[in-house]
Amino acid sequence: MTPQFLAETSRPGRLGYSHRRHLRERFIETLLLLMAFVSVAITLAIVVMLVKESLVFFQQVPVWDFLTDTQWTPLFDNAHYGILPLISGTLVSSAVALLVAIPLGTIIAIYLSEFAPFAVREIAKPFLEMLGGVPTVVYGYFALLFVTPLLQKIFPELPGFSLLSAGLVMGIMIIPYVSSMSEDAMRAVPMHIREGSYAMGATRFQTAIRVVIPAAFSGIAAAYILGISRAVGETMVVAVAAGMQPNLTWNPMEPAATITSYIVQVSLGDLPHGSIGYQTIFAAGLTLFLLTLTFNIIGHILRKRYREVY
Repeated sequence: MTPQFLAETSRPGRLGYSHRRHLRERFIETLLLLMAFVSVAITLAIVVMLVKESLVFFQQVPVWDFLTDTQWTPLFDNAHYGILPLISGTLVSSAVALLVAIPLGTIIAIYLSEFAPFAVREIAKPFLEMLGGVPTVVYGYFALLFVTPLLQKIFPELPGFSLLSAGLVMGIMIIPYVSSMSEDAMRAVPMHIREGSYAMGATRFQTAIRVVIPAAFSGIAAAYILGISRAVGETMVVAVAAGMQPNLTWNPMEPAATITSYIVQVSLGDLPHGSIGYQTIFAAGLTLFLLTLTFNIIGHILRKRYREVY
């Protein structure tokens, strides 16, 4: 350190020690630490609540029956507690949604990031993100009253409620999440990487597909995982358009219930608290939590792997 620097820091001023500034920084650090602790504490509280209430359920229903029984009729006299029908409905509707959202969202992200003029991007992206602000119940009625009749003209045998209709609208709903995050990840790729590709004679399309996407795949994978979690946890669209009857099927053209739609059905208040039927929502919620956690772990592994490669 030079004598001039020591002289400047020894007296009050921009570079000197300020007790007030030190206290302000410590307050901000403490506040940020408290907010981080609150988020972790809330997550742990949710997990503890689900596990605690689910243990009460599993004291009366064997875990093996819960995982292997092919019927889910907890509200009937001859009750069965097999979660497979709800899992199948959740996975089928989510798969249909992702078949719509991932290709379209990625194509939109590539266009906005690599091809769209600045004026087009500044107009298109806010309108695209507005889709994420539409209430999900509106999407549900859109699926029931518009998409389902349209599909019935193509497939006359399609019933009034189907996983196909709900999945297609869920895919439209998820597009903003996938496209926005993917576009942000692509735009974060340094420009000199693109310029190097152009210098080697690659076209803009080749650069986008073979250079930008691999370099941004960590962020793109995060967008995909967010889309998967959003599809698995969607409630109102499937509750309105997919039907509420638990049905073990892998055919998207049939009606079925999902985990979230069943939770909505039971949470309406028809069952007394503490009953075995009411406790099923906690077991179903724990299953949904573990399912989403599994997808997030897979996404974290993919992000870590491609971050190391690229």
